[in-house]
Amino acid sequence: MSQRFEPAPRNVCLLRLSAIGDTCHAAAALNALQVAWPHTRFTWIIGKLEAKLMAAILPGVEFITFDKGSMTRELLRLRESLAARRFDLLLHLQLSLRASLISTLVRSPIKLGFDRARARELQWLFTNARIAPAADQHVLDSFLGFVRACGIEPGPAAWNITLPTAALAYAERLIPDAQPTLVISPCSSHRLRNWPAHRYAAVADHAVQAHGMRVILAGGRSALERDTGAAIAAAARAPVVNQIGQDTLPEMLALLAKSRVLITPDSGPAHMATMVGTPVVGLYAATRTARAGPYYSRQWCVDAYDQAAREAFGKAAADIPWTEKIERPGIMELIQIEQVAAQLDALMAHAEIR
Repeated sequence: MSQRFEPAPRNVCLLRLSAIGDTCHAAAALNALQVAWPHTRFTWIIGKLEAKLMAAILPGVEFITFDKGSMTRELLRLRESLAARRFDLLLHLQLSLRASLISTLVRSPIKLGFDRARARELQWLFTNARIAPAADQHVLDSFLGFVRACGIEPGPAAWNITLPTAALAYAERLIPDAQPTLVISPCSSHRLRNWPAHRYAAVADHAVQAHGMRVILAGGRSALERDTGAAIAAAARAPVVNQIGQDTLPEMLALLAKSRVLITPDSGPAHMATMVGTPVVGLYAATRTARAGPYYSRQWCVDAYDQAAREAFGKAAADIPWTEKIERPGIMELIQIEQVAAQLDALMAHAEIR
């Protein structure tokens, strides 16, 4: 499908529930649509956690939350709240049966989804229009395909977000001066994408010794994240500020905005940092940097995915499916401390890295 809307649609619904990183990608597509259609009203059906971030930084968008932990109850609630609503266009951005069931509650003459080859989990059954086929794309580029299907050339991915005043104040307290700050967000929600704590500690020590950096640990409230943060702080010789579990998502975004660089595995914060222009040294072995890496920092990532593919399958990365995840015990240990330190050194050598 490639359709030019003349005039622009009045009401557009986006459907993307999760995860944090993917909603960051979706926000870039939304921004391109808002630029082209400044008078259109946008409604976003989104996960409950993800809404805590997006609703705080995108004040002109209506958010309808969905609690994935209460499927039946939430479907009934949504059916009632959407019964009288009409949209001119639905952008179905999620490949899950749960999201497709939600799409049946959205009344719209056009329900735009992925092309047939990518429409996994039967998404193609729930849409009546499709984006142009494409292979081996970054997730964000696939979302921009929805913008192009609406007859709009999006240009380079961009975000137009508003950081809340309270979040900015939080970041200012932690980074009150011009000392370069490294944020380490050590955990993905997928345990097997995580790097060992003692290796993060070694890189933190290198950042302090080689670059005079302030090091802040950031992350969520799970036991895994808290335990990992405590282990990093205990193993590091240099002092680190452990803020894991101490902030909200908007506060973490503001912290990333004031930082010089983020180090993290394949995780939501990698894409949050991208939204605010902070470069990322991403750690990728379980997933592809080219598909899921921080969009504007892929050159700074340490990518062991090809080595992981050879060890796991006896094949080069080019010979396994584009979406394959190699989430196996020990796979992230293919990434060496020296590689991460070298990427940090190279990034810090640039006078202008944002």
